[in-house]
Amino acid sequence: MTEAALTHRRVLAIAVPIVISNVSVPLLGVVDTAVVGQMGEAAPLGAVGLGAIIITSIYWIFGFLRMGTVGLTSQAQGANDQTEVSVLLTRVLLIGLAGGLAIIALQAGLFWVALQMSPASDEVEALTRDYLAVRVWSAPAMIAIYGVTGWLIALERTRAVLAVQVGMNLLNIVLDIVFVLQFQWGVVGVAWATFLAEWFGLALGLWLCRENFKTATWRLWSRVLERSSLIKMAEVNTDIMIRSVLLQAIFLSFMLFGARFGDVTLAANQVLLQFLMLSSFAMDGVAFAAESLVGQAYGAKKPQDVRRASILTGLWAGGICIASSILILALGPWGIDLITTAEDVRAEARDYLIYMALAPILGFASWMLDGIFIGATRTRDMRNMMIVSTIVYFAAVIPLMATFGNHGLWIGMLISFVVRGITLAIRYPALERSALA
Repeated sequence: MTEAALTHRRVLAIAVPIVISNVSVPLLGVVDTAVVGQMGEAAPLGAVGLGAIIITSIYWIFGFLRMGTVGLTSQAQGANDQTEVSVLLTRVLLIGLAGGLAIIALQAGLFWVALQMSPASDEVEALTRDYLAVRVWSAPAMIAIYGVTGWLIALERTRAVLAVQVGMNLLNIVLDIVFVLQFQWGVVGVAWATFLAEWFGLALGLWLCRENFKTATWRLWSRVLERSSLIKMAEVNTDIMIRSVLLQAIFLSFMLFGARFGDVTLAANQVLLQFLMLSSFAMDGVAFAAESLVGQAYGAKKPQDVRRASILTGLWAGGICIASSILILALGPWGIDLITTAEDVRAEARDYLIYMALAPILGFASWMLDGIFIGATRTRDMRNMMIVSTIVYFAAVIPLMATFGNHGLWIGMLISFVVRGITLAIRYPALERSALA
């Protein structure tokens, strides 16, 4: 394997396609809503929205597969262990198949619980069940795509990731229009469009990985099912899942706590969080670059390259975060007005805009170090530091809210970002040293 230099160009070659890929995601949601909106009824809109949230939340449980696959595959690539690189793709496809079949088998219970937690009218619930009854059959494809995407990112093939995401979304949009507007299939038409697009996405992803299947290595079952490798993969993915659940708990509690201050404040907080989502589009690209480059350097046992990859990606992430903060301050009021027409919500959101402007700068270290630690598969540190930051968040946010109201809630959120960044930074020197182990 020819070793490529660690340069800014290499970072951008990984990051830019991911950013473009992310931009295509919200467009699909807009089209789903728009085509169903042409039916002129509220219930189908509610059903598509509720059904999409339920199925996406279930799939999100397996989101760890992407991150874990990047770390393990990039390290194997760095160590020039091409056999392990190959069989890792087979492993993640098997996990996708098993996870998807488990969701299909448990669908009745999963959907019942979800609908109990999100009560809706009888009409909306019936339409939601129709939607989910179709969507669930693409569960193996969607979970496998997480693994395929991680494998491609690890090998710096983010243009292939872009092709999968954009191809899947474009097909979904075309089928939405045909099934809903032309065939008049309604909510079920939206579900069938997504079902077919997700299986197409997996097929396209596998076609882009076709070189891996031209040799017999990918089906070397003694390596695919090697006990030590499976245990390592399980440990890494379990740590990431725990970390992700705790992170989700912070954001969920943020919304639930915000509801205590009334509908207007809750709506204002939701509006402001959209800016964080937009910032994450650009940050994801650099964080994925860190996962891949740090992982390869770590697998090659080169701590100096681990440091260089961390610095290069960190510089780009820092620039993106500063630019995001400036843009939020400058364009935030306009963005708030664009998102909502409610004057009371607009005024409330402006009162808290400063916290959203501070979020990219104060969260920069935690987001980037997550990518670095994923690449090095130091997931136990990630998990433990997430536990610490979650404890500090809840310990801080409750008295802060009692004293400062919604301002205290935002301060608590920012504190959790800072604590996670500091604690991971403290563990970083050990990460570098372990690259030699």
